[in-house]
Amino acid sequence: MHVENKAFVGATSGRLACTMLALLVGAAPALAIEQCRFIQAKTEREACYQRQEAALAAKRKPAPIGDSKTMESLEQMKHEDEALNRQLHSICRGC
Repeated sequence: MHVENKAFVGATSGRLACTMLALLVGAAPALAIEQCRFIQAKTEREACYQRQEAALAAKRKPAPIGDSKTMESLEQMKHEDEALNRQLHSICRGC
């Protein structure tokens, strides 16, 4: 029974550590936003807000749709599919 208690305590402390880490990582962006509030000089504070706004806009920007590498791989898969279909249809059935 003594071994079971150690395993339980180890699992509980591991969960606690993971939870704490998740909270710290999740709170980091919020702390960065809050820092601008405490800048006394108005011009520096406004510049800080503009930098944060630009960073947020960059995060929200959608990924480009026409990625050339993706298109090349799709074309290659299309050619491979066509070759496979030709092979399957050329099999003699019932000969």
